[in-house]
Amino acid sequence: MASSVSRVALVETSDRKQGVKASLQALNTNPVKGNRVLIKPNFNTADQTPGSTHNDTLVALIEECWEMGAKSISLGERSYPPTRRVMGQKGILPKLDAMHVEVIDFDDLEDKDWMEFKPRDAHWSNGFRIARPILEAECLVSTCCLKTHQFGGIFTMSLKLHVGVVPTFRNGYEYMGELHSSPHQRKMIAEINKPFKPDLVVLDGIDAFVDGGPATGKRAKSSVFLASECRVATDAVGVAILKLLGSNDNIMKRKIFEQEQIARAIELGLGASSPSEIQLLAADEKSKAYKERVKGILHEG
Repeated sequence: MASSVSRVALVETSDRKQGVKASLQALNTNPVKGNRVLIKPNFNTADQTPGSTHNDTLVALIEECWEMGAKSISLGERSYPPTRRVMGQKGILPKLDAMHVEVIDFDDLEDKDWMEFKPRDAHWSNGFRIARPILEAECLVSTCCLKTHQFGGIFTMSLKLHVGVVPTFRNGYEYMGELHSSPHQRKMIAEINKPFKPDLVVLDGIDAFVDGGPATGKRAKSSVFLASECRVATDAVGVAILKLLGSNDNIMKRKIFEQEQIARAIELGLGASSPSEIQLLAADEKSKAYKERVKGILHEG
């Protein structure tokens, strides 16, 4: 076993409440207790899961965070179309209010609350900005879906989820315009993850897109939940699951750790750099066979 290991808990399930609870219990860590928690969901659009975070997943995750001893819980997002419209279409706002969750709409942040980063080796032409609440969160919990991305990302899981912490347009510059028109898009996705680190990542893989995405695509029933402290390990295991399901050529014909999002994230020191640095944990007896199949693909690449 490598000296530095990223653990990924896996539970085979078709029940979202159980998926959240069992995966977090199997991971057996609690960065939430006594902290102000900020949850970053996948609310880019209001499309049916895996196009966006399922309301049941988000509610279950909030319940678990309260049970784990959160001091407060907020939800932060920058969507396309506008964030509040997406949340209204999903019908999540009354649920968040009832659960005492503050909504932080990144669209409403002032210019001073978009922190600028200009790494020398980045593929962004003039750097990028990150929402201040993400950087200052005492405990950041990211929840993503399992899906391919037809507009240049190849796949969209925990690394690409954080595109939503960068503005669409700010200070006269089109950040999303640059990202989506660049041949370096996948490397740029990894680069925006450098200034911060989620304390927990929960991936809802009950349903997946194995082609198309991120809003709509070819669906598959994958019946899995993942929980980890590592974005890179989460995405590597997620890509292995897409390979298990049978996906498009961009997934099936490329080695997992040669995917540009993952390779660039490794260069930046964001997480596990090889299968030997990932420990898959089955949440229960039922999940062990699924875990072994995924582990085999992960090690094959």
